[in-house]
Amino acid sequence: MASETVVGAEALVRWEASNASLIYPGEFIPLFEHNGFITKLDFYMFEQVCQLIRGWMDCGQTIVTVSVNFSRRHLANAHFIDELVEIAKRYGVPAHNIELELTESIIFENEDLLETVLNKIHAAGFTLSMDDFGTGYSSLGLLKNLPVDVIKIDRSFFTDHSDSARANAVIESIMLMAKKLHIVTVAEGIESREHIDLLRAAGCDIVQGYYYAKPMPVEQFAALMQQQTEHVPS
Repeated sequence: MASETVVGAEALVRWEASNASLIYPGEFIPLFEHNGFITKLDFYMFEQVCQLIRGWMDCGQTIVTVSVNFSRRHLANAHFIDELVEIAKRYGVPAHNIELELTESIIFENEDLLETVLNKIHAAGFTLSMDDFGTGYSSLGLLKNLPVDVIKIDRSFFTDHSDSARANAVIESIMLMAKKLHIVTVAEGIESREHIDLLRAAGCDIVQGYYYAKPMPVEQFAALMQQQTEHVPS
């Protein structure tokens, strides 16, 4: 928000069908969560991101943090983090260039196990973000107890409200608490200038949403980053 520059990206999966049309996550992720295939997909996406960052490094392009989503199903795998570390090392990608993103609802599964996993994530050098923040009842406990680096505030906070003053007060309070806890705030699903002005006034760190850019292919994002680098004052 301060510099109006691109500081990161989120890796989003799309399924390219045989007729070249795109199938969106809402149509297949629930099935993959149910049958367990989601863990294979998550590792595939993680490796694709490592390849991408390696390519940026090799051609001297500006490196930004890339966020990769992970399912709660990984908590059952005691070697989950070890496998991620091995993949990152295989490509020579520093762990701090990758952000592991978990949903807030995961906290209800097993808080003690979750805390152990989160500590392993930090020990490995990855950044940790909590997605969908504010949609569950765990939010304040999450901020107090768990070692989260980034909270991604759910888009539902920025839809139309019958009492916008109350909604704004809640948003401002979240930003203030996060700053005191040294947690980076990301507002998701932002599509209007009104919300940009509100979030800037509230002290939000980063904005993600259609106001700045819609999801785009990797090549288009790389071109955007190159253009941004060329326009940085020397």
